[in-house]
Amino acid sequence: MARVCEICGKGPRFGHQISHAHNVSQRIWQPNLQTIRVVLNGARKRRRVCTRCIRTGAVAKAAS
Repeated sequence: MARVCEICGKGPRFGHQISHAHNVSQRIWQPNLQTIRVVLNGARKRRRVCTRCIRTGAVAKAAS
């Protein structure tokens, strides 16, 4: 399963980790994904959603 938000499509970002001695190595920043129950087209479904989409209200959480 890919680490991608199913609402906005946010995925991993790549860059460099630089030490104090300026040694450079590759690193990855992963999105903060949460598995939540959401309402899509009137049905409750489990989706992996980033916390930004949850906070901004881009997805409607299902009532328990």
